[in-house]
Amino acid sequence: MKLLLLGATGRTGKLVLKKALDKGYQVNCLSRKPERIQKSKGLTIFEGNPNNESDLNMAISDCDKIISVLNISRKSDFPWASLRTPKTYLSDVITKLVPIAKEHNIKRICICSAWGVAETKNDIPKWFKWFINNSNIGVAYKDHERQEEILSNSNIDWTIVRPVGLTNSKREDPIKETFDNKPKPSILISRKSVAEYLLESLEKDALIKKRVVISKE
Repeated sequence: MKLLLLGATGRTGKLVLKKALDKGYQVNCLSRKPERIQKSKGLTIFEGNPNNESDLNMAISDCDKIISVLNISRKSDFPWASLRTPKTYLSDVITKLVPIAKEHNIKRICICSAWGVAETKNDIPKWFKWFINNSNIGVAYKDHERQEEILSNSNIDWTIVRPVGLTNSKREDPIKETFDNKPKPSILISRKSVAEYLLESLEKDALIKKRVVISKE
């Protein structure tokens, strides 16, 4: 399998990349800062912007499937920190990516969204809902929702993964899958577990056109 990975320089994206290469996948990465990606066997790095159609067309060549772990980034982890990316970065990218994927006959896309997006906002703790409503964290959640809607309305075989709160634990936790808030998710999961799940989801037909919240069992 040859995979296009978007967001490979992020904290979760780095783990997805490592796992994909460890599994023997061929991986194309498109990044605005390619120097932040370590060269490796099986990896082709393209310098460019995922929000640019020409760059996407270049990086997607000969790929079979796509994983996106792109996000709206802030200048720090402080909830009110100013943004590095445009407010509609995710939805802008997916708007360009869907037709390009169709042109290249790619039928399988998995994106990493977040618990608290769309209808799952009713399921998160009240204190976290407050941060979404009152800080720049909410900008990302709103655009994740737009991104999900665009992808959901496409004819591509998509999977939307909504992890709960992310930790940097080096452990791979047993994963609980939640659909329509059943069973109720726990509140944390390791990025390492999310990376593994994103890759596994590409091989699971049962997850096609599904939105799934994942958390630590």
